[in-house]
Amino acid sequence: MRVWPGSNYPLGAVWDGSGVNVAVASRVASRVELCLFDSADAKTESAAIPLPEHSDNVWHGYFPDLRPGQLYGIRVHGPYEPKNGHRCNPAKVLLDPYARAIGRDLVWDDSLFGYPVGNPEADLVRDETDSAPFAPLGMVVDDAFTWGNDRPLRRPWHETVIYEAHVKGFTQKLPGVPEKQRGTYAGMASPAAIDHLVNLGVTAVELLPVHYFLDDRFLVDKNLVNYWGYNTLGYHALAPRYSSTGPTGAVQEFKTMVKALHGAGLEVILDVVYNHTAEGNHLGPTLSLRGIDNTAYYRLVAENPQHYFDFTGCGNSMNMRQPEVLQLIMDSLRYWAVEMHVDGFRFDLASALARELFDVDKLSAFFDIIHQDPVLTQVKLIAEPWDVGPGGYQVGNFPAGWTEWNGKYRDNVRRFWKGDGGTVNEFATRLAGSSDLYAHSGRQPHASINFITCHDGFNIRDLVSYNEKHNEANGEGNRDGANDNNSWNCGVEGETDEPSIVELRQKQMRNLLATLLFSQGVPMLLAGDEIGHTQGGNNNCYCQDSELTWLDWELDDWQKQLLGFTQKLVKIRMEQPALRRKRFFQGRSIRGSDIKDIYWLNPGGTQMTDEEWDAGFVRCLGMVLMGNTGDMNARGEPIVGDNLVLLLNAHHETIEFNLVPEWDAGGFDLLIDTARPTAEPQHLEPGAKYPLEGRSVALFKW
Repeated sequence: MRVWPGSNYPLGAVWDGSGVNVAVASRVASRVELCLFDSADAKTESAAIPLPEHSDNVWHGYFPDLRPGQLYGIRVHGPYEPKNGHRCNPAKVLLDPYARAIGRDLVWDDSLFGYPVGNPEADLVRDETDSAPFAPLGMVVDDAFTWGNDRPLRRPWHETVIYEAHVKGFTQKLPGVPEKQRGTYAGMASPAAIDHLVNLGVTAVELLPVHYFLDDRFLVDKNLVNYWGYNTLGYHALAPRYSSTGPTGAVQEFKTMVKALHGAGLEVILDVVYNHTAEGNHLGPTLSLRGIDNTAYYRLVAENPQHYFDFTGCGNSMNMRQPEVLQLIMDSLRYWAVEMHVDGFRFDLASALARELFDVDKLSAFFDIIHQDPVLTQVKLIAEPWDVGPGGYQVGNFPAGWTEWNGKYRDNVRRFWKGDGGTVNEFATRLAGSSDLYAHSGRQPHASINFITCHDGFNIRDLVSYNEKHNEANGEGNRDGANDNNSWNCGVEGETDEPSIVELRQKQMRNLLATLLFSQGVPMLLAGDEIGHTQGGNNNCYCQDSELTWLDWELDDWQKQLLGFTQKLVKIRMEQPALRRKRFFQGRSIRGSDIKDIYWLNPGGTQMTDEEWDAGFVRCLGMVLMGNTGDMNARGEPIVGDNLVLLLNAHHETIEFNLVPEWDAGGFDLLIDTARPTAEPQHLEPGAKYPLEGRSVALFKW
């Protein structure tokens, strides 16, 4: 096998059309070997070739005889001194952290650990057992793809509606998806999947992790899997489990999916996990970064480098103070944006990425390099603004250019519709875009990614059907998952045939969906909420790859009605500029007129008083939005739509709402009422009193 000096950039094993350049970054290695495997069944490498050059802490070589499809791993020689943080072990075949495809998945075995398994203190001793038969292998790929006219869609944030979906869960049982494509990237690109998304009206699909991830060993031992995928090992490689064509076709299949979704006007956002890796704590396996340069890639306890800082609850945290880590993350993000045409990223436990010293710091290097990058400043950036470390809850504290999952929106909206008192003041703030959280940093309403449900926690049907979590299927004695869900079962725990409770639950689902779609900010729908999918009260389905999490598309009549109702909500949102303003409300006159941009009403039709805002018993209010938003389109023309009146009643009794004559001589047209989802259009004259049923939402234009 010929080997030339090659280059220290780009990192990874990259095919350039003539050969493969291999580059691995390690400050502590004394030798790095490229290990070539003839097949996925091979028990050991056919060749172990030392990389001949070492420059700028990168080991590199060029292989003119290698071709796409080649399976490979690396062995790193260097110090094994756990008490000093070093864990190099050449007996372990490592996955190239820049591998662009996975040629062989991991098979759990004790040999994957860098120490003799069994003794908790044994990690101080290096294990010499060869891991080659069981280690995951990278595969050299040819990135060539005919994109045609495909370009980033760059849909404005205020026109965005996000749909959070799991590749397998969404497509596994979807009618119209060919059997072989179910649960795959090809299934997401199928006409059946795209038709549902387009008919629903969403504009972006946010996919749960598709980077290469592992099923935790303790889950495999219980015949479970890491279904959600928050256990990443390869940041440039796709999870091969979602490829209908196997490892060799995953990259092409994913690109085809992105191109098809773009062709339907749908952006693709990836949920990414850069805060930790699947190697876990000091007793975890040696699979990649740990064996390459443990002290560079992971955050170690300064007083005891044998152990890891854990801001993630997953055993380790990436070391955001090191240039190798920052380069790995930035190279990965640019690869997915440029090479794979992805439109944006949602960063799991993003607060952990902002920890340079210990505290979360919005001036950290991670934010600095993102803001200076000409590619990444043009994509959608979404933070999950918390981690499990001290001071990790950072909702509202990310810098300009970032949007955030608004956990305060979720919690308050749930409490309001549950009927809790003392919530109406904050509820109005959340409806209006959460200016208290985002205006101080110069951001606009779109900084708030509004959600009521997501993959983590109850879905919308379970939120109105269960007071308590029911996670027994996870095998942890129902101890896992959140205990405080702000849920209400409407009178009976779990499924019931009681007509009054069934009717109330369905109305509550409509209330939650209407609130989400009629709030300022960017709404995020959880896949399955539009059809009333249930997970049986399990609020932590991270390990459930089963009928529990796969969407069931055999819909009852009420589910079909809920789907049609959700489609109508999205349509109204997209037709009404007042529901998706670019700027925060000011509560003052518009351009010299006597008309303000927003009014808050009590049931009498007069503006809310300070006493009413502070009263714990108030559970009903109205919001008047002016169609003259003050916003401009791309051509500088005013954006003007209908004036709207949104009425919300979380009280259990009907409340008559006075539509006072002063508002408009033309009267009011009912657009939607969650208590009467199939009602015909209705016109009310000025001064009419509208009976707003208990626990319902109504929207009028006037």
